[in-house]
Amino acid sequence: MKVEGSYTFAAPRDVVWPMLLDPEVLANVMPGCEELKEVGENQYVGVLKIKVGPVQGKFNGEVTLTDIAAPNSYNMVVDGKGPAGFVKGDGGLRLEEEGSTTIMHYSGDAQVGGRIASVGQRLLDTSAKAIIRQSLDGLNQQVEARMVALQVEKAEEVTQEGGETAVSAPTPEPPPSVSPPPPLAPPTQTQSPLGSPKNFIEELIPEDQREDTMSKAIMILGGLFLFRLITKWWTRRIAREVAKILREKGG
Repeated sequence: MKVEGSYTFAAPRDVVWPMLLDPEVLANVMPGCEELKEVGENQYVGVLKIKVGPVQGKFNGEVTLTDIAAPNSYNMVVDGKGPAGFVKGDGGLRLEEEGSTTIMHYSGDAQVGGRIASVGQRLLDTSAKAIIRQSLDGLNQQVEARMVALQVEKAEEVTQEGGETAVSAPTPEPPPSVSPPPPLAPPTQTQSPLGSPKNFIEELIPEDQREDTMSKAIMILGGLFLFRLITKWWTRRIAREVAKILREKGG
C-alpha cells in the first residue's frame, strides 16, 4: 500500500518543523492515538486504535526517525502489531518553504497483514488517506494556535520595550513659574448698582416716606408670621381629628 501527497501550512518552516518532532503534538492530532512517547533518541513507541471497515483493534507500534536533515526532511520506519494484524512500513517527509507558508511533501509504503488486510485494498487505501488527512488537519490547527501565541508574545515584547523607553526618557523641564494676579479691589458704588442694604433703601425710598413705609413693612411681616402660626395650629388640629376618627373605625 502506497501513500503520497502534500499539505500547505500558513506558517514558516521553523514553526512547522519542531511540531513534527513533538510526540505530544503528534499524539493529539492522530485519530485513535492513545499514547505516543519518546523512548530514545529519535525513537518512539505508541498505541494506536484503528478501525477499517468491520475490523478494528489496537496496535502497539514503534517509530524510528532516520536521515534527519533539520529543518528540511526526515525518513521513518514503522512497525506495529496487534490482535487484528500487523503493519510495517517506511516513508519520509520534506518541508518546502514558499513565502510565508510551508508545503509538506510526504510519501510512504506499507505492508498490512492479518484480519485487517481481509477488508480489501480499496478500503485500506481509503482508510489510510482519511487517517492522514485528519492527522494533517489536526496538525494545522496546532500550527495556527502556535502562530497566534507567537503574535501575542511579539506584541507583549513591543509593549515592554515601549514601557522601558518611556521610563528612560528624560524628564521635561517644568514650565516657568507665573506670578499670581494681584487681588481685585472691592467693587465701588458705581460697579455695584445696589450697593449695601442701607444705600439701597436710601436710593429707592425718598426721605419723607421712609418712616411710613417701614411701619407698613413691619405690619405686613407681623401679619405673615401670625398667619403661619394659625395655619400650623389648624393643621395639627385637623391631623389629630383624623387620627381619632381612624382609631374609632379601627376599633
